[in-house]
Amino acid sequence: MARSAARVGMTAMGVAADLSDIGRRLDEVQETGVSCVELPTYDLDVVIAGRINRPQLAALKQITEGRGLAYTVHGPHPINFFDDVFRLPRHFEVLKASMEAAAELGAIHYVVHAGMMPVMQSQGLEVAYARQRELLSEAGDLAKALGLYLCVENIYGEYLGKIHTPTPARLAAELKAIGHSHVWATLDVSHGYLELDFQGLDLVTECAALAPFAKHLHIHDSFGRQDDIWMYTQGERLAFGHGDLHLPVGWGDIPWDRLMAACVFPEGAVFNIELDRRYWNHRRACVDATRAFVAKAQFSSI
Repeated sequence: MARSAARVGMTAMGVAADLSDIGRRLDEVQETGVSCVELPTYDLDVVIAGRINRPQLAALKQITEGRGLAYTVHGPHPINFFDDVFRLPRHFEVLKASMEAAAELGAIHYVVHAGMMPVMQSQGLEVAYARQRELLSEAGDLAKALGLYLCVENIYGEYLGKIHTPTPARLAAELKAIGHSHVWATLDVSHGYLELDFQGLDLVTECAALAPFAKHLHIHDSFGRQDDIWMYTQGERLAFGHGDLHLPVGWGDIPWDRLMAACVFPEGAVFNIELDRRYWNHRRACVDATRAFVAKAQFSSI
């Protein structure tokens, strides 16, 4: 195991779909000194009904080119390979167009969410997992042809316990079973915190299982508390510490130092900060805090 200067990135969060402010947002991100930016193409209208929106993609490409940045892309959140069988071709159509757009933007990683489905008996769940493995393997072939890596993100259900999604350790097992050179993970530690708090599982143990597959990470803080009380404003969620807050690193209670001591990541992993626009004025301090714990991280050669 070695220590390495991993790449720290940040999502260009909260940009307008007409692209009128993305240049300014990229400037703001670059001012923090990060080397990589994640583009939220899920909300930039680059895909319409499963096809690339060519004029929009050309306009985005013109804005992003020539900045000396590496790019990653987060595709549409609703892509879901646990969905009903009759809708799966539509999910793959949107994934394919989104990945092709990401490749044209020069992205190195494409982030897609792991599946979500209603809780059901184990036989039904395992059939859904088998379908997801098959489709992710096919998507991996596409990623390889496009010259990027598909990074599957762990997410969380919700506090009513009606939604199933893989824990970090189960996602690790699925990626190992797929065994594709271009299908990896996006480890979202805060998402894991929320899911594992509900299930009563250990965050560090689960993240350590997924870390060897995590070419990509989403970094933001939280308290891992279920969003199970009615709230009127986001400020009230912050007061209670509930939900997926996307806080600056250090504002929540995620044990970053313990995680870095327990996890071994692939060489060259991208630690991408996903900071809510509410806290955007704290972005430089968040980058500094992220760099401090990334400096303690352990890496293994791929």
